[in-house]
Amino acid sequence: MSELGRITFDPQICAGRPTIRRLRLRVKDVLDLLAAGASHQEILEDLPLLEPLDIVAVLEYAARQNDHPVLRVA
Repeated sequence: MSELGRITFDPQICAGRPTIRRLRLRVKDVLDLLAAGASHQEILEDLPLLEPLDIVAVLEYAARQNDHPVLRVA
């Protein structure tokens, strides 16, 4: 089941950048923590407003952003 509904966009929050449940926690911030080697548990401890499924939503959002069609030139 998709958790993308947890990712929100609001021009009044973080200048419209993707956030998690309108919490002023940007998707990029969580991705940066993961990229730096933080575990899910560490992130949840450092950001107590986050829920485990929020991290799943962030990863799902990032994976979908990275997907693109492959165009072949004949």
